[in-house]
Amino acid sequence: MNPLIHPEGRRALAAFYQDTLLKDVMPFWLTHAMDAEHDGIMTALDRDGSLLDTDKSIWFQGRAGWMFATLFNTIRPDRAYFDAAGSCLAFLEKHGYATDGKLFFTVTREGKPLRMRRYAYSEAFASIAHAAYFKASGDAHYAEAALRDFSFYLRHSFEPGYMMPKVDSNTRTMVGIGALMIGIVTAQELRLNLGHKEVGGRSLTEWIDLFILDIQRLFYKPELEVLLETVAPDGSILDHLDGRILNPGHAIECAWFILHEGKMRGEKSYIQLGLRILDCMWKRGWDEGMGGLFYYRDVYDKPVQEYWHDMKFWWPHNEAIIATLLAYEVTGDAKYAAMHQQVHDWSFAHFADAEYGEWYGYLHRDGSVSQRAKGNMFKGPFHLPRMLAYCVQLLQEPKAV
Repeated sequence: MNPLIHPEGRRALAAFYQDTLLKDVMPFWLTHAMDAEHDGIMTALDRDGSLLDTDKSIWFQGRAGWMFATLFNTIRPDRAYFDAAGSCLAFLEKHGYATDGKLFFTVTREGKPLRMRRYAYSEAFASIAHAAYFKASGDAHYAEAALRDFSFYLRHSFEPGYMMPKVDSNTRTMVGIGALMIGIVTAQELRLNLGHKEVGGRSLTEWIDLFILDIQRLFYKPELEVLLETVAPDGSILDHLDGRILNPGHAIECAWFILHEGKMRGEKSYIQLGLRILDCMWKRGWDEGMGGLFYYRDVYDKPVQEYWHDMKFWWPHNEAIIATLLAYEVTGDAKYAAMHQQVHDWSFAHFADAEYGEWYGYLHRDGSVSQRAKGNMFKGPFHLPRMLAYCVQLLQEPKAV
């Protein structure tokens, strides 16, 4: 019987998610990843938590800082979370910023620059970390830093001349969905922790509305039942490998960002848009033969370029667990309860490591482990604990329908 249908099952599921979060996942990172000597977090960890590399991801100083501060604010006011968030932000502020205000992507353990990337996602993660730490600490410096970082993110991501295009824009102009998605969730977090602020001439809610409407206008194709990753500036499909690619997990993440906004504001059009994206991209992404979500598909079901297209990565499954639970909460439709149980059961059966804790990040199509590392520049304490914490809070709310 599906646990979402009855109060006892919901309480048991909430307890499972909370225990996994507080007794399994977060202790893994607090024990093995924090840098007591230089501050910040190191995320390149082997299966047992031993260090593989001491270089630091700057966007993970923001991601982890936000996660630790958010747990302190919402799940458990544990001093260890507060201190870990402060350590991540201390390292970020001391070593993360280039002289023009842009953040590096990677630095050495001590903080010497290694790499800068063209996009400004690190700035968005720094923004939400500063906002959550402001709520935890009450120090206005962090609120000011959050708004500064978001302002930089908006300018660098959307104003012409700031971000170098992925390909020569004189030859082929492309627009990606990623910056819009990150814009939604960043503005949502700032609004939650700072209140109704204005940045760049718009309120945070106005930015969210603009980003959602652009996603619907340009990237959602109801006639094809897809949400695209990249389009031409007018929303038309670029009939090339990059233009045809679908990332079901990314699209499902987008769906729950929109569903969250619709639920919070009672905006039925956003709820319906989020549900349609979830439905069509689940259909595109779920592997009916072996279970789990494919990483890449092609809009016309042609072969894709990336060799890892049929692998199962951890984070799309985190997003699908959130999205299906949230869809059930706002609709009461049993199909979403069934989808949630399906992705929950497959994920915990294949990604979770009962011996050492946390999740593996990368599986072969059949669910066998591709490589044993628990962390790298892209995987750390973010997607999985965010999923667990969000689901705990959602299940503990009074039933909406």
